[in-house]
Amino acid sequence: MTAMVIIGAGHAAGQAAASLRQEKYEGEIIIFGDEPYIPYQRPPLSKQYFSGEMELEKVYLRPEKFYSDRNITLNIGVRIESIDPSAKTVTDTDGNTTSYEKLLIATGSRPRILDIEGSDLEGLHYLRTIADVDSIRAEMGEGKKVVIVGGGYIGLEVAAVCASSLMEVHVLEMEERILQRVTTRAMSEYYHNLHTSRGVNIHTATMVTGFRGDGRVRQVLCGDEVLDADLVVIGIGILPNTEIAEAAELACDNGIVVDDHCRTSNPDIYAAGDCTNHPNALLNRRLRLESVPNAMEQARVACANICGGDKTYASVPWFWSDQYELKLQMVGFSADGNTEIVRGSKADNQFAVFYLSDGKLVAADAVNSPKEFVLCRQLVGKPVDASVLEDPDSDLNSPL
Repeated sequence: MTAMVIIGAGHAAGQAAASLRQEKYEGEIIIFGDEPYIPYQRPPLSKQYFSGEMELEKVYLRPEKFYSDRNITLNIGVRIESIDPSAKTVTDTDGNTTSYEKLLIATGSRPRILDIEGSDLEGLHYLRTIADVDSIRAEMGEGKKVVIVGGGYIGLEVAAVCASSLMEVHVLEMEERILQRVTTRAMSEYYHNLHTSRGVNIHTATMVTGFRGDGRVRQVLCGDEVLDADLVVIGIGILPNTEIAEAAELACDNGIVVDDHCRTSNPDIYAAGDCTNHPNALLNRRLRLESVPNAMEQARVACANICGGDKTYASVPWFWSDQYELKLQMVGFSADGNTEIVRGSKADNQFAVFYLSDGKLVAADAVNSPKEFVLCRQLVGKPVDASVLEDPDSDLNSPL
């Protein structure tokens, strides 16, 4: 019997299993996930699940019955330790070996660890898994002091939930502004003001040098400055999980290197999601994306090709972030633009910023402006009329 093996149990893995059946793959499908959960979504972990608005069952990509009805085997709580490309087998940590016809690596990513004095104290948390969120939530409480290390989207989403829970919140960012690596100065300023207006204390150009406590963290050291803390959440970026691919001698370079068919350097092994370094013809460069839409689309592309198709990956990246009652939706990369056009009112927390280069739309940030976001996804790469974009009374559905 032929078998398709999927390593990982996140968005890419869950979508791949569904796509294989949609593509009429008739062989056995086996998913290996090292967490004790069926494939689940990660974005709600720092948003609705973290805040308690979403139950665990809603976090799952699909109910367990979906997989059993389609003869998809879920080996959850099982870690694959090695791949043997010549034998076309994978081996788990218990020594069990499974053969594959084709293999999809969807191992995702893991938090970057802060290794400094006191980093082994209790009360220090990272947020990447369901178990991580459950641990953090168990220590939260009104009036408690939480220090968040890192002013990226994850750190700010955590800050929003904690501030809304009436905790004392401090965000520490080593760069000169929050979100510096991912957005413009104007958008950083907007989100800085948003959070401070909700009582969050933001410390920029601040380096964490250590933690102090009595077995449990009590203080965060920032050079000569000391902050008291009941708990700490660290969000300083993620790293792609490529070790198993590297050990199998697959090409890796800031991710598992794949082609536009999501195929690795081995023709029988594909990869999708955060762990991949892939080409994007629309952006004319290679990149590694930490993005749910990217993971889902790569999984669809990989499975179409596994089943004999000839599908290429070429999608404009898009992302989103929920903070308080605001939904930020982003398409493209603002750094690619040299002109900014604002439509709507930042004061009313409903606006869109369009980024143009040589008269073409290359990216957009939309805050509580879903119509503008949807339209921008269709217009990226196309010439646009700046005056129409800027005028809030103009019809964006008319030719630009």
